[in-house]
Amino acid sequence: MASLAISFGSGAMTNSIADIKDCEVIFMIGSNADTGHPTIGLRLHQACDRGAKLIVVDPRQTAFARRADHWLSINPGTDVALLNAMCQVIIEEGIYDKKFVAERTEDFDDLKKTVKKYSPEYAGQITGIAADEIRAVARLYASPGKNSAIFYGMGLAHHATGTDNVKCVANLAMLCGKMGKAGCGVNPLRGQNNVQGACDMGALFNTLPGYAGLVSEETFARYEKMWGVKLPRRPGKAATEVWDAIHDGAIRGIYIMGEDPVLADPNAGHAVEAIDKLDFLLVQDIFLTDTAKMADVVLPAACYAEKDGTFTASERRVQRVRKAVEPPGEAKPDWEIFCNLADKMGYHMHYDSAEDIFNEVASLLPQYNGISYERIETEGLQWPVPDANHPGTPVLHVGKFVRGRGLFITEDYTQPVELPDEEYPFILTTGREVAHYNFGSMTRKTAALEEICPEARAEINPVDAERMAVNDGDWLELTSRRGQVRVRARLTDNSQEGTVFVPYHFAEVPVNMLTLNALDRLSRSPQYKICAVKLNNLGVLTVNDKET
Repeated sequence: MASLAISFGSGAMTNSIADIKDCEVIFMIGSNADTGHPTIGLRLHQACDRGAKLIVVDPRQTAFARRADHWLSINPGTDVALLNAMCQVIIEEGIYDKKFVAERTEDFDDLKKTVKKYSPEYAGQITGIAADEIRAVARLYASPGKNSAIFYGMGLAHHATGTDNVKCVANLAMLCGKMGKAGCGVNPLRGQNNVQGACDMGALFNTLPGYAGLVSEETFARYEKMWGVKLPRRPGKAATEVWDAIHDGAIRGIYIMGEDPVLADPNAGHAVEAIDKLDFLLVQDIFLTDTAKMADVVLPAACYAEKDGTFTASERRVQRVRKAVEPPGEAKPDWEIFCNLADKMGYHMHYDSAEDIFNEVASLLPQYNGISYERIETEGLQWPVPDANHPGTPVLHVGKFVRGRGLFITEDYTQPVELPDEEYPFILTTGREVAHYNFGSMTRKTAALEEICPEARAEINPVDAERMAVNDGDWLELTSRRGQVRVRARLTDNSQEGTVFVPYHFAEVPVNMLTLNALDRLSRSPQYKICAVKLNNLGVLTVNDKET
């Protein structure tokens, strides 16, 4: 959300989860909260039960789409065109928040100039959404005096134009003055637990902890004094760029903690080939993942219930986690492993507890300055908490933005990197099932969850299925320019014609062998959500057929 406040972390919810009760209009784009964030999904359903109007932008007909006042079954990857068209309608009809725009934003003229050509008719040709429907949702979201909130997920971010999408979302919110108020805001639903906390701590390639960037010598001086080292001033490698660097010979060893790139990374075969080229691979995890099986050394880590510490939720709430049981075998908390390794490598890194580490965090990060274990003993606090008397910040950008005025940053629509053609006529998109989490290393070890969702199925529209003589349960061979997988078909009109949806939790259907590793130019996030595939109907297979 560069338009709003890059210094407060590009990806934090501006508002609180509890605020959902105050929403009068909910604009959900690129997210199926029922499967990806079910507790937030429940709050959203409850708001709709109380009368909130619901706009859903999603190629798939999810449960939220079925109950929406407006479901926009958008052509995948065309979100910028839709969002620009909504801004065009709101400006042309004069229903934007003129006072907010005049007093709290910059570069409004640039926005007007960029969106002028995105008439609903023009955008409709790109997005597949009727012009009148675009006008209707623009008017509904902009409703003066109503609390309108935007919720978006990885369906918006996991594109080569992901940051363009997010900038356009921020533009829309500022244009309508839906910022700095309860029941409003821009609310990204993060992809994994504690992603927010990891980013806060500086687990990014281009910033110090606390989103301090790499330009402030004063900030570098504080960290260097605390740690007694000279820190590099250049950005690191984005995780998604590491594999190319290995192939180029620039990286020869990797330390992977809590990730399973063999299954998780786009164009996963490219990552596997890179791992094979390494001189040394160290994996630290709670289970022997597919990536750990390729490692030279595996360090067993304690899971969340076996250690103390904090998690930071998407709403910026810093919360305690407490050790409930002893870790098994030789497993240790991650911080103890890091300290032991640092000592072995000649740097004395000593802490007596997770609380010691948190106290250091609070002393260095402005957002955390006023947080202590004592203050979050019973209830978490939402950063920024600048001092020990501050109550936390449920809503960001009240009265002003961190940078002063909010900056409109405009983007034009560009086509997805890879679209269907004669050889690969279908779009593949990936996502989640409610019973499973990420790549199944935890949830697929739970019998009750496996019973709910025991296998991957490729959702295919009945019109496409009839044309290809595919029956429900038939085996399909999905092939992209990067790889091939076999998966059983599920016939459903949840998916658009020409689009196939496959969940990514299942090692036996490693769908990321197919996906595209084109990267966003700023965030370096990959384009998981769109790639071109072809389908071969294999029909009913025997066990031996499936194994070959």
